[in-house]
Amino acid sequence: YRVTGDLSILGVTKPITIDLEFNGAAKDPFGNERVGFEGRATILRSEFGLTWNAALETGGFLVSDKIKLNFDISAIKNA
Repeated sequence: YRVTGDLSILGVTKPITIDLEFNGAAKDPFGNERVGFEGRATILRSEFGLTWNAALETGGFLVSDKIKLNFDISAIKNA
């Protein structure tokens, strides 16, 4: 599955697409139908105006511009 929406960070909004993998469905202890998904997406901090960083003595930077987002989603069916 693919979910597309808007991600806002510090007043900057950008479209994002998350690739999701269906993990299964089951009834929870309360009798609700529940489904699970896992997903991931990557963003660049600089696209949201997050540019702070610090150079390291060994070269490179303290914080990467590339950020990996991981999602574990559990959803209940709305009757």
